Parts: sequence; C-alpha cells; structure tokens
Amino acid sequence: MKKTIILALLLTLLTTAKAQQKYANYYTNLPKPMAQAQEPNIPDYAISLKDYGGKGDGLTLNTEAFRQAIAHLTAKGGGHLNVPDGIYLTAAITLGSHIDLHLSKNAIIVMTPEKKDMIRKDGKRSAPGISAEDCTDISVTGEGIIDGNGEWWRPVKRSKMSDVEWKTYLSKGGTVSKDGTMWYPAPLKHLAQITESPEKETNIREDVVRFTDCQRVMLKGVTVLNSPRFHVHPVTCTDVIIDGINVRCDWNVQNGDGIDLSSCKRCLVVNNTLNVGDDGICMKSGSGEKGLKDGPCEDILIQGNTVFHAHGGFVIGSDVSGGMKNIVVRDNRFCMTDIGLRFKSNIDRGGKTEDIYISHIYMTDIANAAIFFETTYENNKLKDGAEGQTKFSPNFQDIHISDIVCRGCKTGIYAKGGDGMIHDIDVERANIFYTDKATDIGSNCGIRLKDVVLKTFDM
Repeated sequence: MKKTIILALLLTLLTTAKAQQKYANYYTNLPKPMAQAQEPNIPDYAISLKDYGGKGDGLTLNTEAFRQAIAHLTAKGGGHLNVPDGIYLTAAITLGSHIDLHLSKNAIIVMTPEKKDMIRKDGKRSAPGISAEDCTDISVTGEGIIDGNGEWWRPVKRSKMSDVEWKTYLSKGGTVSKDGTMWYPAPLKHLAQITESPEKETNIREDVVRFTDCQRVMLKGVTVLNSPRFHVHPVTCTDVIIDGINVRCDWNVQNGDGIDLSSCKRCLVVNNTLNVGDDGICMKSGSGEKGLKDGPCEDILIQGNTVFHAHGGFVIGSDVSGGMKNIVVRDNRFCMTDIGLRFKSNIDRGGKTEDIYISHIYMTDIANAAIFFETTYENNKLKDGAEGQTKFSPNFQDIHISDIVCRGCKTGIYAKGGDGMIHDIDVERANIFYTDKATDIGSNCGIRLKDVVLKTFDM
C-alpha cells in the first residue's frame, strides 16, 4: 500500500515537473530576469456534471447541478468537473480551490438571460458568469465554449450600428436614450427590468470570467465569447497562465475587452486569439488610492498571441495608479485593430511604468496609430496649470519598443500629453507604412527613434 502511494506521488511530481518545464521554455532570452508563473495543482479525481443532474438540452437550468458538483469536489479536496457535449444553461458558477472546470469540445456553457438569477446575494450588481475569490489552484480547460449571453445586458451606440442592426435591437424592446444615441436592453419584450432605470441596469453588468485574489490560475484551450462586459479578467491574482484560448465578440460591443489583467503578478499570456469590441490584451492597476493599495502588474510575459479587431492590440491603461513593472510583450501579431500598441491614462488614473519591453510585433491594417500614447483619456483638462501634475498623473517612461513591422496605419507614432508624462521612450528598428502622418508627437514628449523607417505612398 505504501509503495503504491509513493509511486502515485512520484508520478504526480514528474507530471508537474514536465508541465512546468514546458512553460519554462517561454522564459528564455528575456531582457531581464522574471519570476515564472506556476501552474495550479489539481488532484487526479474527476466527476461528470451529468452525475449531478446536469442536462445539456439548452433548456434546463443547470445552476444547481454545477453547485452540487463543485460542493462534492470541494469536500473531496478538489478535482476535475467534466462538462460533456451539450448546451448547458446556467446562472453564475462559483469555483473553489483545487478545482478544474473542463469542457469537452462540443460543450457550451450559456449564461441565463434571466437577469434576476444573475444578481449577487448583496443585490448590488450581477455576478460574473464563472468566478472564484480568495482561492488557490483553479483552472478552466478544454475545447468547449463559455457564452456570456451579453446582448441581454449591454447598451449599444447608434453610431456603431447599421440601420438593419439598429432595427433588430429595437425589435427586442428596450429603451432608446432621449437624444437617440444609445439603446439600453431594459425592459425587453421577454425580460422584465430589474433596476430603477435602464441605465442602471447596464451599469451592474459583470465580466463573464473573473477571478479575484486567487493564486495559481489557468485558462487553457476554451473559447470565451459574448460577455456582458470584459471577457477574461483576473484581478489581484498571482501566478496566472492563459494559454491558447479564443476570445471573441462583435466589433461594436460596448466595453468588450478581451483579456484584462488588473494588478496581477507572475502572469503568462501565450498563444491566444482575440477578436473583440474593446481593448485586446490590456494591463490595468486601478485608479487613485485603491490602485496604489492593489499594486502593480508585475512580471508579465505576453507572447505568441494574435489580435484581430480590438481598440488596441496590447494596451496599458487607462487605470495605471498601481504602476506597471517588468512586462515583456514579444512575438505577437495585430491585424485590423484600431491601434496597435496603446498607452492611455489621465491625471486621475496615472502611475509609473518600469521595465516595459515590447519587441517583434507584426501589424497590418491598423485603423489609427501603430504606436499611441495619450494622457487625456476621458479627461481632456489638465489640472493645476500647464504641467497638469497631480498625485496620480501618468508617468509613461522606461518603455522599450523594438523590431516592429506595420504595413498600413493612419499615423505611425502618436504621442500627446502633459509635461513630464511621456518620456524616456525608445523605438528602435521599426518599419512602418502609414497613410496620413509619419509621426504626431508633442514637443514635450520624450520619444527617441533609432533605425525607424516611416514610409507612405509615392506621390
């Protein structure tokens, strides 16, 4: 018996070591040392959702089946919850420590459109579709799909809709703003309004996948789509691996960010494909005093990803008060994003960036700027005089961008901000084909260009 237990432990350690070695390969040839993200530890024990009454018929609400299955795994010390082929309608799913939610290829988890069933116990806002808080060793894996059913929550802008699309939204019911510029999905023909106003109802919507204050988190292989708000959002987590997932929603989805890391440490974001309505891969660290308390995004490696439509392929901001430290972004491609590399903040949300290294980025058909800095995002007034300095002024500095190829953008490099807010930025070895302006850089912005080729059409 003892020999069997020892053999099982040795096999577990060997398997873990091989997996860690696989991810260690990403951490070679870095510009400076970086702590490696660690994988979650999931016990080798598995159950099926169907054993707890789960029905993949697209009609049955599976909230209780998920709850019972996760409770069973928790009592056993963790394991794998397998979701077989089928469409599983459910309200919010809360994971626990040492649990893997594994979706088979034809498994689709769909969040219920019944908004009242998605409200948190405190009644203040909706719950994330899949979440965990203060947990360790969590994963969501497999080839299946997680559908946030976000069209029942999100407002839409008339300016982003064709006439046909706008009429489709109006046919659902909802409310149009007095000026005719916004449509709110409340009340709807088949769903009652659950708050005092349609505007408030859209303000309580949540992310589809959100982990808060967790350690050793992994998302691998799954598709996450159609979120009410952000799609994948780890917040103040440590050791996060996001590998080979697909994130998608329509191009005009309001606040439809793809992958957002908020004040997270030791993260690896690799081999993912995104096509979303807002920022693609975005780093945040809070605003104001809360951002300072939560701390920076630190030791982040982002490699081998593809971003199609997004407001920015790789983004820092707009909330940066906790700072950014030791972030490497390399070997990524952005096709048809609004902006390629986007750095945005304002005087109430800013913070300091340190040791940011971005290299080997390949971009095509960028609608606006290939490289973009702004310090007046959603706040065009610089306070306290010309310099506009406050406790939370942006401090974009120590950013090193190299080996960039962009075929098609409106402006090559754009930078505008208050005095002392954009400085010590290096752009080296870049080929950029633009259609309007080579550069639009403020005289008070410190951006050094070396071996940068900026070309447009021959006239």
